[in-house]
Amino acid sequence: MTGAISEARFIRETGVAADIASLIEAPLIDLGFRLVRVMISGRNGTTVQIMAERPDGTMTVEDCAVVSRNISPLMDAHDPIAGQYALEISSPGIDRPLTRASDFDDWAGHETKLETRELIAGRKRFRGVIEGRQDDMVSLTLDADQGGETISLPIASISEARLVLTDELIRETLQRTKKHVEAMAASEDDNN
Repeated sequence: MTGAISEARFIRETGVAADIASLIEAPLIDLGFRLVRVMISGRNGTTVQIMAERPDGTMTVEDCAVVSRNISPLMDAHDPIAGQYALEISSPGIDRPLTRASDFDDWAGHETKLETRELIAGRKRFRGVIEGRQDDMVSLTLDADQGGETISLPIASISEARLVLTDELIRETLQRTKKHVEAMAASEDDNN
């Protein structure tokens, strides 16, 4: 992953979710994680989902536990949600949302679905392979059913973007996770 741990996200929450993101983003960075997204849902009462990752894009079950142990007291102290809620810490998953400009570099060669805030070339929804980014533009080669051409879209115009689950994406994600686990094991061996 090329993005710095504190690189700003271009997709931002609103309302209470934005308040929570503002509250937890710096502590996550201090722990060595990046905030991907905060989402509040009415699932099983009220659920606050905090999606985070390491700068290399990985997030293990142990990482989720570390984040939970550190963020739960902060949430309790600031009480940003009226009433009871369940706190859920998760990884971005394989078909992850893309929330930073560097995500388009990190996941180049993979398929994405994205939506823009305003019409671009007569549409708001695009699906294609990420070719990468240059400055504030992302290049996509659109799926054949969308014309098949390569287009550039301003990152600032994107309201939502996520990877499309494919066999190739699954393979690459597993390889990245394996490298991360091996690096963590080697680091632990060096510390012992």
